[in-house]
Amino acid sequence: MSLVDQECVRQLIESPDPDVALVFVRGECVIRSLGEIEREIEEGSRAEGVKPHRTLVIVRREDIPGVLSGRPVTEERIASLAHCLDNVARDLGA
Repeated sequence: MSLVDQECVRQLIESPDPDVALVFVRGECVIRSLGEIEREIEEGSRAEGVKPHRTLVIVRREDIPGVLSGRPVTEERIASLAHCLDNVARDLGA
């Protein structure tokens, strides 16, 4: 079973916001803005008696080679990235 699916990778690559990341939170792969991730971390650290849910950043959009070049992304590339990022998520302990 894959942790990172192709649709999540497609959303990351096609996002109009360049400051997004693929994250794993509450057992789910989602796309979040970096600002939103930082706010969640800050709010979680300030909340007393509340255990914040962990957000594991797998990759930032800007860290994927060629993504910001504007070239069309093929299904083959999405599948390859999904496979690689699934391995990264597992290596990080998702």
